Amino acid sequence: MMKFSLAFSPCPNDTFIFDALVNQKIDTKGISFEVFLEDVQTLNEWAIQGKMDFSKISYGVWNKVQQQYHLLNSGGALGKGVGPLLITRPGMQNAGVKNTHSQNIYSDSNQYSVDAINEMTIAIPGENTTAHLLFSLAYPNATKKVFKVFHEIENAVLNGEVDAGVIIHENRFTYESKGLEKIIDLGAYWEETQQLPIPLGGIIAKKTIDPAIIQQVDSLIKQSIEYAFANYPTLAPYVIEHAQEMSEDVMRQHINLYVNHFSLDLGTEGLKAVEKLTRI
Repeated sequence: MMKFSLAFSPCPNDTFIFDALVNQKIDTKGISFEVFLEDVQTLNEWAIQGKMDFSKISYGVWNKVQQQYHLLNSGGALGKGVGPLLITRPGMQNAGVKNTHSQNIYSDSNQYSVDAINEMTIAIPGENTTAHLLFSLAYPNATKKVFKVFHEIENAVLNGEVDAGVIIHENRFTYESKGLEKIIDLGAYWEETQQLPIPLGGIIAKKTIDPAIIQQVDSLIKQSIEYAFANYPTLAPYVIEHAQEMSEDVMRQHINLYVNHFSLDLGTEGLKAVEKLTRI
């Protein structure tokens, strides 16, 4: 049996996608994996180092790793209404950051000007992430950035460590319950300006691996997703185990948002979105 290293995040969309593959619920044709579950910034750093055979990455780092890796058609996270959110705590409008003069970049952010956001200290979920790239596209002159692991950002905003934060993953579904408010949907800004789905993350394979094996793994990932959908909305123990005390309702929201037809096949539109992002 051939064995390869495979890394992805513990988030429900990734464990949903890979459960059948890594737990031998489908015929893997003699291929097995040593699995590593890490946050997205760590996955991106490992990809830059060429550490894994197969890995999930942010599309924002694709430019830095494409000399070493191929991009697979399956397993990715793209879509509409799936982008990162810039959030803050209530009362920031009264702290000297409310829009007074300069124009807003997007209708969602009608309380905050570009100048105001440029003056904020912003928590970002990793330097080499698509979230950072999308934020920088919307606010190229915002330089007061603090890079954090994604699940630390809500609390950093709440306790006043930062003025605002870019949130991803399950935090999209929990920030309002913690009393935080949205400034702008960065994904919606991308959709409005680029007219393409939001390319968040994809699966890569080392170029040193036999192309036939890469193609086979690509097909197996698609089969793993099809298996997961065939048994949905039941959540596999593997998904629940790694969901960090998330409620099952939030897990399903997460899966519904991030796993879709682009996960089965990147396709022409998905590839166009990735290429557009990497040219920015």
